[in-house]
Amino acid sequence: MSVPDYMQCAEDHQTLLVVVQPVGIVSEENFFRIYKRICSVSQISVRDSQRVLYIRYRHHYPPENNEWGDFQTHRKVVGLVTITDCFSAKDWPQTFEKFHMQKEIYGATLYDSRLFVFGLQGEVAEQPRTDVAFYPSYEDCQTVERRVEDFIESLFIVLESKRLDRATDKSGDKVPLLCVPFEKKDFVGLDTDSSMLLGLKRHYKKRCQGRMRKHVGDLCLQAGMLQDSLVHYHLSVELLRSVNDFLWLGAALEGLCSASVIYHYPGGTSGKSGSRRFQGGSLPAEAANRHRPGAQEVLIDPGALTTNGINADTSTEIGRAKNCLSPEDIIDKYKEAISYYSKYKNAGVIELEACVKAVRVLAIQKRSMDASEFLQNAVYINLRQLSEEEKIQRYSILSELYELIGFRRKSAFFKRVAAMQCVAPSIAEPGWRACYKLLLETLPGYSLSLDPKDFNKGMHRGWAAVQMRLLHELVYASRRMGNPALSVRHLSFLLQTMLDFLSDQEKKDVTQSLESSTSKCPGTMELITLPDGLTLPPVPLTKLPIVRRVKLLNLPASLRPQKMKSLLGQNVSTKSPFIYSPIIAHSRGEERSKKIDFQWVQGDVCEVQLMVYNPMPFELRVENMGLLTSGVEFESLPAALSLPAESGLYPVTLVGVPQTTGTITVNGYHTTVFGVFSDCLLDSLPGIKTSGSTVEVVPALPRLQISTSLPRSAHSLQPSSGDEVSTHVSVQLYNGEAQQLVITLENIGLEPLEKLEVTSKILTTKEKLYGDFLSWKLEETLAQFPLQPGKVATFTVDIKVKLDFSCQENLLQDLSDDGISVSGFPLCSPFRQVVRPRVESKPANPPEGSKPGDPSHVKALEAVLHFKYSGGPGHAAGYHRSLSLGLRAEVEPSVFFTRVSTLPATSSRQCHLLLDVFNSTERELTVSARSSEELTLHAGECQRMAIQVDKFNFESFPESPGEKAQFANSKQLEEERQEARGLEINSKLGIRWRIPSLKRTGEASVEGLLNQLVLEHLQLAPLQWDVLVDGQPCDCEAAACRVGDPIRLEVRLTNRSPRSVGPFALTVVPYQDHQNGVHNYDLRSAVSFVGSSTFYLDAAQPSSQSACLGALLFLYTGDFFLHIRFHEDSTSKELPPSWFCLPSVHVRALEGRA
Repeated sequence: MSVPDYMQCAEDHQTLLVVVQPVGIVSEENFFRIYKRICSVSQISVRDSQRVLYIRYRHHYPPENNEWGDFQTHRKVVGLVTITDCFSAKDWPQTFEKFHMQKEIYGATLYDSRLFVFGLQGEVAEQPRTDVAFYPSYEDCQTVERRVEDFIESLFIVLESKRLDRATDKSGDKVPLLCVPFEKKDFVGLDTDSSMLLGLKRHYKKRCQGRMRKHVGDLCLQAGMLQDSLVHYHLSVELLRSVNDFLWLGAALEGLCSASVIYHYPGGTSGKSGSRRFQGGSLPAEAANRHRPGAQEVLIDPGALTTNGINADTSTEIGRAKNCLSPEDIIDKYKEAISYYSKYKNAGVIELEACVKAVRVLAIQKRSMDASEFLQNAVYINLRQLSEEEKIQRYSILSELYELIGFRRKSAFFKRVAAMQCVAPSIAEPGWRACYKLLLETLPGYSLSLDPKDFNKGMHRGWAAVQMRLLHELVYASRRMGNPALSVRHLSFLLQTMLDFLSDQEKKDVTQSLESSTSKCPGTMELITLPDGLTLPPVPLTKLPIVRRVKLLNLPASLRPQKMKSLLGQNVSTKSPFIYSPIIAHSRGEERSKKIDFQWVQGDVCEVQLMVYNPMPFELRVENMGLLTSGVEFESLPAALSLPAESGLYPVTLVGVPQTTGTITVNGYHTTVFGVFSDCLLDSLPGIKTSGSTVEVVPALPRLQISTSLPRSAHSLQPSSGDEVSTHVSVQLYNGEAQQLVITLENIGLEPLEKLEVTSKILTTKEKLYGDFLSWKLEETLAQFPLQPGKVATFTVDIKVKLDFSCQENLLQDLSDDGISVSGFPLCSPFRQVVRPRVESKPANPPEGSKPGDPSHVKALEAVLHFKYSGGPGHAAGYHRSLSLGLRAEVEPSVFFTRVSTLPATSSRQCHLLLDVFNSTERELTVSARSSEELTLHAGECQRMAIQVDKFNFESFPESPGEKAQFANSKQLEEERQEARGLEINSKLGIRWRIPSLKRTGEASVEGLLNQLVLEHLQLAPLQWDVLVDGQPCDCEAAACRVGDPIRLEVRLTNRSPRSVGPFALTVVPYQDHQNGVHNYDLRSAVSFVGSSTFYLDAAQPSSQSACLGALLFLYTGDFFLHIRFHEDSTSKELPPSWFCLPSVHVRALEGRA
């Protein structure tokens, strides 16, 4: 026997072998359709008996194997079923002749045969025959199974007769010697009756009896008499052991093992579910109890059986079945039988099949190590020169058996050997498809999966070197199959999963091979389905390059959408009436962890930053790299990059434009590397860091671009609020100078600009700034709105710098100790004094950080203009954008007021304000006021100028209702009032400077210069006194009268204080001023009073007037002065002296009329 049956198992010893073959030309489809129906009748219950008959069908069986039928009866072909097509009566004789010729092949061993004829109808088909069945067609053959059952019953009748014939002990008859094919030549010509000695004859007789006992045991086992077969096997073992008939002794031991396996494992050892069924709930062993009264009865308790076979506690049953081997003894007997087989070179197939049967039994017993010893022995069994197909079958079965016992890697090894055998050089047409299919089946044994997701679950499993070799073989096999897409998929998988184990040279080789393959068939992300139904998932190259961090970037500060503030507040949701709900907070916890707190805008370019690095030892070119998103329609703008060899972390920015609104999720990115298109999802990237991948896209908004008439600034402003300033401009101004800033507003977006708000914020807080630094009128700009895309509008901002003009250096001599002149000399014109500054008063090289007021100190003012604008769908959704313009004004000093003082004027309602003006520029400068001429100052020159001003009624300033509540204390309130007074005074003075050479002009402010004493001198007294001569006010100029004519003198009091004053007594004293410092008060002969010289004023209520009248008579011509004095009493002493400031009355007496 030269052809092993690797599918043999121990329970096959009780089966009858039936061969099913076609006769003539029968299509393969029709044949196997009937063959499957025949195979469905694999066991039947014998009529009038509890025995079960098992059938084993084969559609191909070597005739030489049939010659070993006496050695083991389950190898003998006892039945033949043939299938043929016959469509006419003419062909029937020839068809029937072929059937007889087919029977002759197995004729020596056949019990019975059948012929199934399809397609023949008529007279021939209607003739009743037992060995032939006619069917009109393959579809109309409902009785096939019934015919097969009848056929098996006929086999049983023959089997039973042979069993009874051989089993009956005919002591007088001669027992024939059963032989295997290779033994027959040893017994040719041997006369067993006369020529043998008595001892040899006895030895020969035992051999014949032992072999016959073993043969009868096989027949009993096939006939369903398990216990009888055990008895015969034991007797055979004893007889054959005594005569050292090792080959047949091994067969008897194997038969004993098979019967014991059938007894212990009724479910079978082949591993096929439902392969052995017991009808009527009876066991095959029970059928033998009713046969032959002298046979040993062995019963099996049905309660001892479990789903996995016999109960674990089998001592009781085994004790009752003395002839049945225990599970441990079964393996020992198998070892003994195999050792006997190994003594015979021609019994290699028998030995190999016995090893396979033992392995299947050990697999059920879960004794993997013992099973591996049997398999290792099977590997080294030498058979005849096997064909390539037989080698493939042998290695494949070894692989399946190793898989059966749990040796997965060993199983994969033999399956890979079988795959390589499919493409051996000796094969004319290599089977690359079979090789590829077998290679795929080896993957689980090497802990290898074709799904790249399995390699992202932690440590690498398996031997990387073996796995790489196997993947290389898959690549080569798929290429030889003519499937380039499959080759690209395996190369991509090799590069993706084994990158860490490839050497630098291997990386270059694999990538070159991949590029060569993708030039013919680019790699895609589609599933590849193989003909056997296996699907290969896509392999994204997530390691080329490796991504370590993904960060969604916010829009630039000038493009970020901001929610318009509502009454409920910006961060309060109006969807729920509750301020906080723990249920909502818990359910949305995971969503918050991924959602980012900024927004993108529809139609604007958005950015995602990836930190990547190149693990390859050469430059990596990545093409068509873009974003993968979901949630909204998104236009990805692909990028291409080139990474140097083994680069460190390298930032890559991917951009795209959301086309619709909603919530967008960045799922990953796509690349094209070495011709392989990959969709890399963030969820499948190990060790990646991300701050979130979901962001909200708000409706489209306009985009505003600003440009100015000023140059850009080299300094960048950093507001404390954290706002980013997009544009910085700078301007250089002298202190007090004003300039216009023209801003061009251009709508560079796709939506109309409908709303615009402008605010400003001064960043510099060190310097005291007077007035508005920036001012504008927005109405003219808004008149040009809505601003359509591409249109331009202008916006004008007035820049005015007015810092402190005071200087602490005294460059001119003081007029008095306190710096304020209180002299009573009348001045008819402004006082002007020109003095060069003292040398020691101004340092030659002032330090850089000089104090404020230093003439050489250049100050800087910084401010930010905020533009809030909106329009389009974004405006309807309540969003706007902000754009900031940074302005830096470098302020050079123009003029300084080093000293301020006052002098009284000729009028009590006026005074002279004296200012020491210093030109701190390097050019000639002129200074002027509203009521004075221009004063020219050379560079570094200081001059004093006097300005005649009307006194101010500060008490008339209205107070706002909330003014007192606005300031924390009275000191702040007083400072605010003083600033308001300074602003009022400065507006009335109107002091301006001009630099003629530069054609630049500006304002010089006295705000902040005026102390309390100066303010008091500039303020109208609460009690305002007016002296009228003949009804005309007498304040500045002399009043004229005629000598001898009485003149009316009226003193009028206006009470501006909040309290009631008076009554007062006043005395009028006339005198003459000789202009030499001498006053003549003895004028009794020159001036006469009409009435008393003392005037009495009644009490004056707040905001009311009181007056007193008198008369004088001048007797001589001349200039006379009237000095009005108050009588000191308790009322006048309570008030300050400054409240009693009466004007000096000058009366000029002229000649009387003739």
